[in-house]
Amino acid sequence: MHQMNTLTIIILVSVTGALMEFVAWATHKYVMHGFLWSLHADHHRKDHYGFLERNDTFFLIFALPSITLFIVGSIRGLDTPWLWIGLGILLYGMLYFVVHEVFIHQRIKWLRRTSNPYFLAIRKAHKAHHKRLVKEGGECFGMLVVPFRYYREARRALAQQRSAKAPA
Repeated sequence: MHQMNTLTIIILVSVTGALMEFVAWATHKYVMHGFLWSLHADHHRKDHYGFLERNDTFFLIFALPSITLFIVGSIRGLDTPWLWIGLGILLYGMLYFVVHEVFIHQRIKWLRRTSNPYFLAIRKAHKAHHKRLVKEGGECFGMLVVPFRYYREARRALAQQRSAKAPA
């Protein structure tokens, strides 16, 4: 078999990571707000005590394909796509943890403040998603790709803050 070049590996990892946003969106909408609502509901209702939620089970569920692909890729060799696809899934999972758990929900108290309109839009869209405490009728199921209106609203809010702080 021919050796995979570095550019091909980078493209494979990047495309896999990007596609994971859409896999996460579909899983969130149709699985978490569908037949596995029983695991996801505590994320909306906060009817539990402690750091962990039943919803955290989804980290394990999403990790299984990545782990499986790492094993298959290790057996089949670095010139096959499996390990690299597994790496793309892993990198998306790490990004998801930082953005969703740390930045949005502040489960770890880092990254508290931002004046970046994109990051504010992500927070605003997620807040809109959490307005619904039931599985039906939700919106904004994505994490990194959110409706553009939230970005526009964030930019407007930042502009108003700046103008309010500007000396007269």
